[in-house]
Amino acid sequence: MKLAAAYVRVSDERQDEYSPDSQLNLIRDYAKRNDYLIPKEFVFYDDGISAKSTKGRLEFNRMIAMAESKDHPFDAIIVWKFSRFSRNTEDSILLKARLRRHNVAVLSVSERTDESNEFGELIERIIEWDDAHYLTRLSQEVKRGMLEKASRGEPMSRQFGYDLRNKKLIPNADAEIVRRIFREFLSGVGMAAIAKSLNADGFRTSRGNPADNRFIEYTLNNPVYIGKIRWSKDGHAASKRDYRSDNVLLFDGTHEPLIPQEDWDAAQARLLDLKRKYTRYQRREQPIEFMLKGLMRCSSCGATLCLAQSGKVNYIQCHNYNRGKCSVSHCLSLNVANREVIAALQHAVLTMDFNIVPRVVDTGSDTTDYDRLIRAEERKLQKAKEAYLEGIDTIEEYRSNKQKLQKQIDYLQAERCKQQEIKPFDKTEFAEKVSSVIRLISSDADELAKNEALRSILQKIVYRKAPRELILFFYV
Repeated sequence: MKLAAAYVRVSDERQDEYSPDSQLNLIRDYAKRNDYLIPKEFVFYDDGISAKSTKGRLEFNRMIAMAESKDHPFDAIIVWKFSRFSRNTEDSILLKARLRRHNVAVLSVSERTDESNEFGELIERIIEWDDAHYLTRLSQEVKRGMLEKASRGEPMSRQFGYDLRNKKLIPNADAEIVRRIFREFLSGVGMAAIAKSLNADGFRTSRGNPADNRFIEYTLNNPVYIGKIRWSKDGHAASKRDYRSDNVLLFDGTHEPLIPQEDWDAAQARLLDLKRKYTRYQRREQPIEFMLKGLMRCSSCGATLCLAQSGKVNYIQCHNYNRGKCSVSHCLSLNVANREVIAALQHAVLTMDFNIVPRVVDTGSDTTDYDRLIRAEERKLQKAKEAYLEGIDTIEEYRSNKQKLQKQIDYLQAERCKQQEIKPFDKTEFAEKVSSVIRLISSDADELAKNEALRSILQKIVYRKAPRELILFFYV
């Protein structure tokens, strides 16, 4: 009597599968009729995993590795259907060929093929092709079914402002938030201001996040609030920000609208007007309007402080605060900011106290991007490891590949060290450089030249509003 392994797999993708116990019973009956013995330790089971690939099928990969070992303790792998083994035709052919080299057969309980018959292998390939084609058919059927649901006005998922009960959207307590957003927007309030107002009242989204511009914009563009269901022609859920694409389909829903049609139309008109206005003033290359651009950072969220204007006064403010994502204002007059940065630089030179952030300096003799080459070799090393874990390569093959790739990585790292060096730090020399920058930014030079000079010595400047403090991070 020969030894065999039993492989049992169930997935979440079809309704006609036998349970794991039923599959195992059928396999054991088949083994008994064909003089195979299946010990308990040779039963392998994967639950809720697709057979589209071998990735993630831990028990399957353990079984294949055991079958390809030198002693290959069993002579056959028995499955209920070949689809339990693999739905990918190429994987199936490759794996079975490898197993045959170790004299291990793959047998199906319900799909009989006769290896002694010249048509046996052809029949097996046809079965495998049908299993692979099933996944494509399944995907098409799911898309068709969801489009049918959308056309009947049934929701695809829960929506903010509604609960999903018995395949129907029912307004909940958040419905008033939706009405408030539309009401304030139509009264002329900006999206960032609406977000700040909601957050000040303790509002959080369904994911526990504070409101921001994206949340407000999506709410204002979601047709579910006028009783519509949105879907797309290609069978995918319409993109949350693809609001007016020709690919988007709208169907009458079965749920109660939260917003009157006239308010929706007015909101859409204002949104389009804002979009046109933004596009008109948008520039591909933004000029350097002030010397601190891109350098000043908010101490609360780390965002850049951007230039704004109130009347004739220029000031800088946290970018995220303007968008409603940061709750702490870092408003500071631009003239005051310039003076305080110069004073902070002068103090650093006087005390010789520099908060240093080292950076690697290129010697200029070699322009090869060794970091990119090293990352590429590291990816190859990871793939070699995955091939071993999935049973594609033997331990000997993996060890050989690993040694070759690691040797190449070591070589590239050595070359990178030759290419680059850490520039030695001399406080006196650096203080002279900072002093020259101070002289430049205190002159009548243009803002671009001042900004470039500051960037040559500074990584960033963090502004802490409460103690009115600037923290300078110097580059060496």
